Amino acid sequence: MLKRRLIPCLDIKNGRVVKGVHFVGLRDTGDPVEAARAYDLQGADELCMLDITATVEGRQVFLDVVRKVAGQVFAPLTVGGGVRRMSDVRNLLMAGADKVAINSALVTNPHLVPQVAERYGSQCIVAAVDVRRVPALPGEEKPPYEVVIHGGTRSTGLEAIGWCERLAELGVGEILLTSMDCDGTRKGYDLEITREISRRVSIPVIASGGVGSLEHLREGLADDGGMADAALAASIFHFGLYTIPQAKQFLGEHNIPVRPPELNRGY
Repeated sequence: MLKRRLIPCLDIKNGRVVKGVHFVGLRDTGDPVEAARAYDLQGADELCMLDITATVEGRQVFLDVVRKVAGQVFAPLTVGGGVRRMSDVRNLLMAGADKVAINSALVTNPHLVPQVAERYGSQCIVAAVDVRRVPALPGEEKPPYEVVIHGGTRSTGLEAIGWCERLAELGVGEILLTSMDCDGTRKGYDLEITREISRRVSIPVIASGGVGSLEHLREGLADDGGMADAALAASIFHFGLYTIPQAKQFLGEHNIPVRPPELNRGY
């Protein structure tokens, strides 16, 4: 049975780890190198670093921080934020990233996916898809979900499920699905959209947005919950509510297959 992955996420602004609610009200939570190293030592399956203001500010991604973090950790490292073109992907991979997360640029240029996949392989492309629930139209049984970009500040008009299906067909390696409604609230993942997309695509889906307890992690990964292949979380780890070993022990005790923390260190 495939093991589920646990991925701490480091949202970066001005070279520091930050955390807020719905990407606003950001609080400084520490140095990214120290945080990444601590999570790596605890047995995180992967690490994710997202420069959350690079796209909005129209600047390049933080290569200096990527190099520093990549030199200190053994866990696979996914990096995103401000990725617009092939050269950005190349620079991040050369700086030490194992995977590159792309969000807004895929909406404006979906054909970037096959270009990157042909040169570097699908396994290094993570489609970061931010979604928000919108009011149901007359005749619709359930409210639809729309894809949003630029840190959730811009609507796209794209229906989320269909967009994820198209990204999978284009050749992305996995989907990082973030509910903007749930982000930072600590009320749990949006299980409805996570489960629906997990069912519809043949590639791994990473649940993101809203974790406030270990039970939320279980719900996101469980077959009767979000059915995700990996769970991404930030606040519960950054603010010391739980450690990676505690999370993995809880998941294992609740029949979620995970790797023991000691198997991930690489020493």
